[in-house]
Amino acid sequence: MASMASMAILTRSRSFIKTLNHDSVKSITTFTFLSQEPQLAEAPAPTPPPPPSAPLPPNPASGSPLYNENWRNPNPSSPTLAQSLIPLGFIHQSPSSRIQSLSQTLDVQSLMNMFADWMTSQRWADMKQLFEFWIRSLDKNGKPNKPDVNLYNHYLRANLMIGASAGELLDLVAQMEDYAIAPNTASFNLVLKAMYQARETEAAQKLLERMLQTGKESLPDDESYDLIVGMLFLKDQIDAALKYIDLTLKSGYMLSMKVFTECVKSCVNKGRLDALVSIIERCKKMDQNKALSPNWNLCNYIADVAMQEDNSDLAYYALEFMAKWIARGENTRPPVLLSADEGLVVSALGTAARTYNSKLLDGAWAILKRSLRQKKAPNTESYLAKICTHASLGNLQKAFSTLHEFETTYGNSTTEAEEDLFSPFTSLYPLVVACTKNGFVTLDSVYYQLENLSQADPPYKSVAALNCIILGCANIWDVDRAYQTFNAIGTTFGLTPDIHSYNSLMHAFGKLKKTFEASSVFEHLISKDVKPNAMTYSLLVDAHLINRDQKAALSVIDEMVNAGFEPSREILKKVRRRCIREMDYESDDRVESLAKEFKIRMGTENRRDMLFNLSRATDYA
Repeated sequence: MASMASMAILTRSRSFIKTLNHDSVKSITTFTFLSQEPQLAEAPAPTPPPPPSAPLPPNPASGSPLYNENWRNPNPSSPTLAQSLIPLGFIHQSPSSRIQSLSQTLDVQSLMNMFADWMTSQRWADMKQLFEFWIRSLDKNGKPNKPDVNLYNHYLRANLMIGASAGELLDLVAQMEDYAIAPNTASFNLVLKAMYQARETEAAQKLLERMLQTGKESLPDDESYDLIVGMLFLKDQIDAALKYIDLTLKSGYMLSMKVFTECVKSCVNKGRLDALVSIIERCKKMDQNKALSPNWNLCNYIADVAMQEDNSDLAYYALEFMAKWIARGENTRPPVLLSADEGLVVSALGTAARTYNSKLLDGAWAILKRSLRQKKAPNTESYLAKICTHASLGNLQKAFSTLHEFETTYGNSTTEAEEDLFSPFTSLYPLVVACTKNGFVTLDSVYYQLENLSQADPPYKSVAALNCIILGCANIWDVDRAYQTFNAIGTTFGLTPDIHSYNSLMHAFGKLKKTFEASSVFEHLISKDVKPNAMTYSLLVDAHLINRDQKAALSVIDEMVNAGFEPSREILKKVRRRCIREMDYESDDRVESLAKEFKIRMGTENRRDMLFNLSRATDYA
């Protein structure tokens, strides 16, 4: 009844409005467009006073519905607000339905942009699903969507990242023919990555051979070779890895630092040092690979192995890598001061001497100087190793130049141990051998060079150098040249002979059985207040033994003991041997007592005695 009454009122009001003049009555229309009529401008109302201050927006952490109670949560919790931003019904769809709906609105470029965005957030599964929906959808022209090779490679990458195997990726690559697109290098590299993860070396090699044969668009690049070489080194297949490194360098590609390091380690551990030298040399000739260098510890390891195997080229490259690291450390801020171990440098100099490699000699000395940074002089072992190396190379001029530098640094030493550093019998003996290489010709040449240097400005005069010539003359049995050189020390060069000079002259007389002259030299040095050393007595013992005078040799040993020196095992064995040959058992007992006194184990000489008895039997026969 109430509704019918309201309807009657509306009907009467509607008929009443129709009878009214429209100029005096305005009504709200129910049509789409509203009636708009001009109105006269009214007088401006008085301006209200401004509000005291404009309100700030709600605090994000205040629980306002605009911020969903917390500013850290960007997702609106209010259904009303969410529906105002997202089309009605889309939010209630399942993720699969949403991706399917999205696939129907994208072209190739839009899909590429979306993939680029999703890759940053690693939405690989969504990428895979979206592509599969998109490929089955139609474009704006009503034709099936057709991907290009770059878009398809994004699909391959998504499959790889969600764990697809190499076989599955190969099947997807084969399906590219259905869309009239050819796989390129990036397509195959994704397959190689799956093979790398599974360590499928044989399949990877076959795939790389296929890439080499298929055409220009799918030729292997540096990433392709990097993947397969790294895989082969992990599987310890060094020969195959070296083959593909060779292909990489021939193709002009850059080796990654990881692959280069693995190559160095594998070649060193497997003893493939020559192959490693070849690879390093080829890398040094390429602009993109010449900066490759193993780390500092690996450089030291390479150098150690190379020196043990006497591979001078690899040892040089190891030192060269270390020099680069030293330079890099000095250029950093703050600087990192790296230094090569001096023992390593001495070993390198020894390797250079054995292999006659002057380049390794120069490199080793240069890195030693760089490591010391002029804060200290090289040790004596370094100088002696350099002298020995120059001598073995036959470069006597540089050998004597190094000897001059050595004397300048350590020539003022007063201790007996340091004085022996300049002994031609021990430390400088390689220089003596080098001086006698061509007999008296080389000896005379060296002597005249030293004579000229003594008159240069500044002059260079060295007793140690002249001692080497005296001993060299003794070694070629030329006592006259030895005596003349000894006299020239004082007369020509204005120097004073030292104990090594006297010892060298005694050795020259002793070798020619001139025992009296050798004894006279000994008496002369005693009269000159020159202190004899152990070598002096040993040479005098040899001079007596060569004349089969074991009793005189024993008396020299007694003088040696009284002077504070101990006879060596070799001296006592030589005297005992002569006693047995001469059947002087009394002297032999004296040798045995000396051995017990100084706790020297003499041992037996059964094999030497057998040879002696055999030779005597032959003489009697």
